[in-house]
Amino acid sequence: MLIPIRDDNPTRRFPIVTVALIIINISIYIYTLFLPGERALIEFYNQYALFPKAIVTGRPITSNSIHPVYLTLITSMFLHDSPSPLHVGFNMLFLWIFGNNVEDIFGRVKFIVFYLLVGIVGSALQIAIGPMSMVANIGASGAISGVLAAYLVLFPTAKVLTVIPIIFFVELIRIPAILVIGFWFLLQVLSIFVSTPGGGGVAYFAHIGGFTSGLAITLLWPWRRRRRRRWYSLR
Repeated sequence: MLIPIRDDNPTRRFPIVTVALIIINISIYIYTLFLPGERALIEFYNQYALFPKAIVTGRPITSNSIHPVYLTLITSMFLHDSPSPLHVGFNMLFLWIFGNNVEDIFGRVKFIVFYLLVGIVGSALQIAIGPMSMVANIGASGAISGVLAAYLVLFPTAKVLTVIPIIFFVELIRIPAILVIGFWFLLQVLSIFVSTPGGGGVAYFAHIGGFTSGLAITLLWPWRRRRRRRWYSLR
């Protein structure tokens, strides 16, 4: 597994949206740590998590789910596994490393629209694979996968300081983003063959849906090349 630490890709302005997203996600995660017991945590997830069957039928499957249930397409993006910090930790690490540069190119308003849109598309693909699933879907991975795709298109040769485990040792190596993100996406595709569609665990189809939609949007938006020329002329 390749674990990125940081990239050598400065931004022109402070990434307000990226930082705000990280703060919101971490704040909600911390809130779940202080809920009084497992039952309270389950009730919290039941209220804001995404249940594929609820989206397909338009009817909540839990008594305390928010209304309309389609709002969970967004609220679920801000929930993470608790109490383990790995889910939120890795998601926020990837968002910080790659999101700030994408925000810098897209602009703040377009970036938040893009983030929510690719997250919804990622969830939609996961729902399509298991439409009657009653397993709660949580996490920002679909949206962050879209951010990775945008970064891949915009900065394929940017160097990323990466941890590479080698048996009992680790190496810190700067490698191009296309290799880091490309290897990550390959893992998602391969993981599909060992996962259970519509079951619990990692929602790999949400990752793939977010990534492919992020790739398409970044490639097709007409302002992309204009903004990229402006970006490089200012450096």
